[in-house]
Amino acid sequence: MDGEIKTKPRVWTREEAEALFALPFADLIFRAQTVHRAHCPANAVQASRLLSIKTGGCPEDCGYCSQSAHFKTGVKASKLMDRQAVLAEAKRAKEEGASRFCMGAAWRAPKDRDMPALCEMVAEVKALGLETCMTLGMLTDEQAKALCEAGLDYYNHNIDTSPDYYGKVVSTRTFEDRIDTLKRVRAAGMKVCCGGIVGMGEEVEDRVGLLVALANMNPPPESVPINALVGVPGTPLGESEPLSAIEFARVIAAARIMMPTSMVRLSAGREQMSEEAQALCFLAGANSIFVGDELLTTPNPGEARDKALFDRLGIELV
Repeated sequence: MDGEIKTKPRVWTREEAEALFALPFADLIFRAQTVHRAHCPANAVQASRLLSIKTGGCPEDCGYCSQSAHFKTGVKASKLMDRQAVLAEAKRAKEEGASRFCMGAAWRAPKDRDMPALCEMVAEVKALGLETCMTLGMLTDEQAKALCEAGLDYYNHNIDTSPDYYGKVVSTRTFEDRIDTLKRVRAAGMKVCCGGIVGMGEEVEDRVGLLVALANMNPPPESVPINALVGVPGTPLGESEPLSAIEFARVIAAARIMMPTSMVRLSAGREQMSEEAQALCFLAGANSIFVGDELLTTPNPGEARDKALFDRLGIELV
């Protein structure tokens, strides 16, 4: 983009990140907005649509997830969606203004027998003129290569939280397992979508650790979704105390400063946020959202409410 400042990713120490979080709120927001305007269009927000192409029955025990087979949440397991049904949803997403279409499957890892169908989905969605993203769990080298060759632009694989807090969220895989898949995605030639969830009972130092881990990836993720926990009854973390709007905006602002050229996505949890809280997050440097009525199995504000908010804020969805 015109006027974009090119910078080499820096290495962030915990002390530097902690100093960001400790800034007076106005100073932090001012610094984040300054960085944002130096690297991104001031009043543009990228719109993605997320579709669950295989719901429920996941063998992982992620403590926040409604789709885990370990918890009784009322979410029924389903098979992989038909390719034509996925394509129809992608067409609708494009008609409603999305520029990226994300497809998520509740798996620990995809089976090789599913790869041809997944690759066909990628190719056909991409042919519509949409950016493509998938989140399928852990990948082998061969699976990552196949998705890249099919035209997948982004692979989403969140690290969820800090390395130190990770074991309190999930026990069926390790933080290092996540990093290994991200390395395979990079090696195959795809862009990385990787972020985390806040409001899971973690301390400030864990939110610091999450952002340090993300920012010090080489290179940092091109897309960084910051999710506010949507408490799901029946999950171990379902009763966690939510973060205040101010503390959540601090995470967004620090992410913008630490990853100046990344898309910072205000992701899950918008349904529970006031318009003022969302506006604060955009002021803090968020420049991407998920549009539509649902994110996998949790509610989202929907097209009409988003349009009304962005009209009031003078923000353009791109």
